[in-house]
Amino acid sequence: MGEFDYFVIFAEMRTGSNFLETNLNALAGVACRGEAFNPHFIGYPNRDEFLGITREARDDDPLALIAAVRGDPDGLGGFRYFHDHDPRVLDPMLDDPRCAKIVLTRNPLDSYVSWKIAQTTGQWKLTDVKRRKAAKARFDANEFADHVEALQGFQRLLLHRLQTSGQTAFYIAYEDLHDLDVMNGLAKWLGVGARLDQLDQSLKPQNPIPTTEKVTNPEEMTSALAGLDRFNLTRTPNFEPRRGPAVPTYVAAAETPLLYMPVRGGPEAAVAGWLAALDGIEAEALPRKMTQKDLRHWKRQHPGHRSFTVLRHPVARAHHVFCTRILDDGPGSFRQIRDTLRRKFKLPLPKSAPGDGYDADAHRAAFLGFLDFVKMNLAGQTAVRVDGAWGTQAQMLSGFADFALPDLVLREDEMAHLLPELARRVGHGAPPAPAPAAAQGPVALSEIYDAALEERVADIYQRDYMMFGFESWGAD
Repeated sequence: MGEFDYFVIFAEMRTGSNFLETNLNALAGVACRGEAFNPHFIGYPNRDEFLGITREARDDDPLALIAAVRGDPDGLGGFRYFHDHDPRVLDPMLDDPRCAKIVLTRNPLDSYVSWKIAQTTGQWKLTDVKRRKAAKARFDANEFADHVEALQGFQRLLLHRLQTSGQTAFYIAYEDLHDLDVMNGLAKWLGVGARLDQLDQSLKPQNPIPTTEKVTNPEEMTSALAGLDRFNLTRTPNFEPRRGPAVPTYVAAAETPLLYMPVRGGPEAAVAGWLAALDGIEAEALPRKMTQKDLRHWKRQHPGHRSFTVLRHPVARAHHVFCTRILDDGPGSFRQIRDTLRRKFKLPLPKSAPGDGYDADAHRAAFLGFLDFVKMNLAGQTAVRVDGAWGTQAQMLSGFADFALPDLVLREDEMAHLLPELARRVGHGAPPAPAPAAAQGPVALSEIYDAALEERVADIYQRDYMMFGFESWGAD
């Protein structure tokens, strides 16, 4: 019994998938069956049936077609799958190590222009050069950007799923399709004994000329492509671990249909105090530490509910976390991390909570040392965990999306106005204004803040500055 029961070719339109399929079908014991899960036809255009399964039956039960391919009577069965094909079969294929994954890629500009020409001519295959229909495409910069984004997004998904499941794929580029040795290497990888003596010659290249000669507006295309960051030079590497929705940290009002989804390091106590004041209870009595089941129940019991979160300026947030989690050694502090920072990273921290000799200069030096640690930590350069208290706020909001995104995202300096307005929207008659968050630490942030400190924080949290439009803390 071979390593694989069936195979899938992950490809896109105009990437050479027809040519790849034709050569695979030239191998004895291989049966590639076209676009099995194309939502507009089954296998090939104008076909109504595939391995005894009709298009309607496939749409009702797509996994039945997977089972039919797995038991293909003509040998190792397979098909082509594009990013916009039936999504219901993607997870079963990616999760199945006995499904061989072949990933076919092509320069996205070439595939885009070829697709545009085929749309114009209606000619998607060429077997006789005498019947070739000539045409030029018009390059559309916005359409091309969408094309690239869709292709890259699907490729990233495939790569991540294969990595996390410990699988490998056979990657083949458009240019490799005319290499006989590569094609026979693919046959070997699939576990097929047959080999090709030569490649199929029936399909002909349709547009074997430079790309600039295939479009009606080459100057516009060149100008648009010059603005693309082909190597993603401006991307900020993100080594921060992905976060889940953290539902147990959510805080609900007792009666008012409001739910607070805290970002760690934000004004959590101030917001919880305001939620409690809405219904005249103590903050400790608010519904907390809910499971996802509990939260769904709360949502059902509070029709018209709204959820929100509050972002804090990165400078103020980093200082708050430093004071409450690292500088202090009391309840709620990270004592082990504090000890590690003193011992390994040489942070100039007092052995215990700061005493009388601890002044603004000492505080600034210790805080800057903490920022140096956070920068290394978020870059994956330390053995210390990346705690959500100093992780990026952008990553935390991304984690919320695994359950539900907040209805409202506001900044700390907007709380006094927007939170009472939100309460009035859900029916509260006279909501109080939230109290400002209490200052933390033996030295106020204003005593140590300057442009150099802002620059240090902005370098670490550039993702938050960019995503949420933060200006300098001193401008607040």
